Amino acid sequence: MVLKRAAALAATVTLLGAVTAATQTPPAAAPDGAPAWAYLVKPPGYKLPPDDGAPRHVPGSAASYKVSQLRDPYLAPDWHPQEHPAMPSVVGRGRRPDVMACGFCHRATGTGGPENANIAGLPRAYIVRQLQEYRSGARTSAVKDRLPTDLMMATAKALTDAEIEAAADYFSALKPTSHIRVVESARPPKLVQAGWLMAVAPGKATEPLGRRIVEVPEDLEQFEARDPHARFIAYVPPGSLARGEQLVKTWGDLAMACATCHGEDLKGMDDTPPIIGRSPTYMVRQLHDFRTKARHGEMADQMEPVVANLTVDDMIALSAYLASREP
Repeated sequence: MVLKRAAALAATVTLLGAVTAATQTPPAAAPDGAPAWAYLVKPPGYKLPPDDGAPRHVPGSAASYKVSQLRDPYLAPDWHPQEHPAMPSVVGRGRRPDVMACGFCHRATGTGGPENANIAGLPRAYIVRQLQEYRSGARTSAVKDRLPTDLMMATAKALTDAEIEAAADYFSALKPTSHIRVVESARPPKLVQAGWLMAVAPGKATEPLGRRIVEVPEDLEQFEARDPHARFIAYVPPGSLARGEQLVKTWGDLAMACATCHGEDLKGMDDTPPIIGRSPTYMVRQLHDFRTKARHGEMADQMEPVVANLTVDDMIALSAYLASREP
């Protein structure tokens, strides 16, 4: 089952070139009330571009990979090996047929993307706990049959305790980084869906942003080549940063709750994670998952009363502001 899901995931990524298979912008809300733009699913009718056999390269790296390698869920492309310690087997290669490489989705240095999570520098105990909660079913998704979450749950169930410990040791030792530039704009460039994320359409057209956050890679092929140096632009509604800062600092008990668990600088404390410099799409998804109780567990349940009264607009503002801060 995990092997089939991994193959399905590999078949939905754009690799490489492929806004040609894009769909129209998703609706603002899914049928269950979740913000659809934060829970993208496989575009209907998507066909994987053929592999031309040519090697791919990314800026600042002497390495090269063929598309077939970049599509292999049991390989984490290592574009910049000098920037991290040796990857444990579970991160770099996984374990066939049940455990795909952690670095395939999260990249060799844990930077991930808006479709999953940046896990570099997260507390070791937090990483272990999340894998255990995926394994137990305590951590799920507010949107059913969302493949990245389903795959994490299936993989966590197949991981050994030793593999969980090895992955947690590796990713927690990495320096947290942010590759996101937050831009307030009522009319971002025309957008299309490409695999599990949005991308800028060819041409110079624009479209209304509305009540959304849209993260797009500055270079789609670089991101789809799984280069952890790939950068993103997050388009957010005008006024989001000021509103988000106000919410964090002054809105009811929210500021006290954030600082109490995540530290005064919001860079994490003890076994609680940092919440700045993270993908704002990911952050909205987690806030919604907490509110709907799709994500719960030993410490996650403490978030439920904090987010109970948040509107989607509040989530957008908070996530935009937090993403604009350096980790």
